[in-house]
This record gives sequence, C-alpha cells and structure tokens, in this order.
Amino acid sequence: MRITGPEIWGPPSDRRGVMRALRRVPELGINFIDTANSYGPDISEELIREALHPYDGLFIGTKGGLVRISAEDRWLDGRPEHLIAEAKRSCEKLGVSSLDLWQLHRIDGEVPMDEQFDAIKTLLDEGIIRYAGLCEVSVPEIEAAAKIFPVATVQNRCNFLDRRSEIVLAHCTAHRIGFIPWYPLRGGELASQDSPLADFAARHRATPAQIALAYLLYLSPITMPIPGTSKLAHLKENAAAMDIFLGDDDMEELAKLRNLPRAVVARQ
Repeated sequence: MRITGPEIWGPPSDRRGVMRALRRVPELGINFIDTANSYGPDISEELIREALHPYDGLFIGTKGGLVRISAEDRWLDGRPEHLIAEAKRSCEKLGVSSLDLWQLHRIDGEVPMDEQFDAIKTLLDEGIIRYAGLCEVSVPEIEAAAKIFPVATVQNRCNFLDRRSEIVLAHCTAHRIGFIPWYPLRGGELASQDSPLADFAARHRATPAQIALAYLLYLSPITMPIPGTSKLAHLKENAAAMDIFLGDDDMEELAKLRNLPRAVVARQ
C-alpha cells in the first residue's frame, strides 16, 4: 500500500526508492507480498510486476471489491460479475495466468453475502485464483464463507494495542487459516520514540517496530503481519523482526504493558 502516492493514490514520489525496496524483498527472506487493485489504483500491482516478475519463490496476494475514483472517494462493489472481472484484471496487471491469493477487500452489505462467496468459488473453480481469503470479517462470516469455498486467509486489523480480532485469530489458529494482521505498526505509532514499546525494545536491543512485529509473529504460527513501506531502511528494519525471540516472560511483560492506560505507559 505504501509504494503508491499520498493517500494511496497515484504513483510514488520516489519511484527509484520504491523499486530498490521491492527488489530487496527476496534477499531479506520475505516471500509473501500483500497488495490490492485499489492501491493506486493498479499502481501497486504494476510496480510489483516491474520489480519482481516472474516472482520466483514469492507468493503474491492481492485484493478486490473496493472501488476508488479519487483519493477520497471509494465504495464497495461486491457484485459477482465485478469481483470476477477485477480478479482477471489483477492477473493482467501482475502478469500471471492465476493469482496466488485473492482476498475480498470487504464484504459488500448491498449484495447478498452468498453471491459474493459464490463468485469467489467460481474464481477458484476456473483457476483464476489458487487460494481465496477474506478481509475484516467475524467468525460467523468466516464460517458462512467456509461452507462455499475453502477460506485460506483472513486479513483483519490487528496490532499490539488493538485487540478486536483476538477471537478471529483464535478461530484461524484452530482451523489453520492464515491470519494477516494489517496496520501492525498503527501507521507508525508503534514504531515511534513515543511508542509504549520503546523501553522494552531498548532493553532487547531492538527497535519498537521490530518488537511490535515480533509480538504478532509470536501470537500464533499462522500470523503474517504486513508492515507497509516504500523505504529500503524501514524494510530492512522490519525484516529483522523475524530474528527476535520473545520468551514466555517477555510475553507476560508485554501483556501487562498492553493493559496499562496510554498516559501511564507514556510516563514509564
């Protein structure tokens, strides 16, 4: 998402920097990239193709169902014919005959849910996509979708301070569904010097961003946090979170830290 222009609209201001960052992804041990056709729109998919096609060893996930005509104007479109057309367009933009992973950006409340799920099953049956997932969903919605197609992934907002998806994460863990926490750094809030993780990170010779990501990786073997960046330095910093080990004592300390009021955290 961050490799596009301001407000996720148009091309990036530092295109060369974006391309340098993208091309380093495989070298840093990262093999999953998350994008969406609405990022740009199309810009993110096009840049990923230019930098990384034919994606040797990489797994590319994209999304559809969110329409944008400007930085401010957006709406959901879950009509089956639209979802199928978007997935085919993403194939073209990414330069593939079949998408590794396609996720419904949001369930459209104006279209019967089963019709949207049937469209996803059609995409799977026709080989347009290999795996399918959902974004910002509840456990009942996951269960409803699972009656129509195999749900491979769920992408919900989740980070060190955001607990709203804990029940969904538990469900995904139990059913071996990949869980993709988006907004893992709260737009940079958890990576800043004022982060509630700053002191803990300093004691572990890490950055707050690395601890925030390591925490999500520790929660379950099926978590795949997706910190977005267009900068090579941040990419390297984020990737290093994979080398941080958090033990049970660390997790207990972090659990206590999560429950403190923000003002108390800031004073410590």
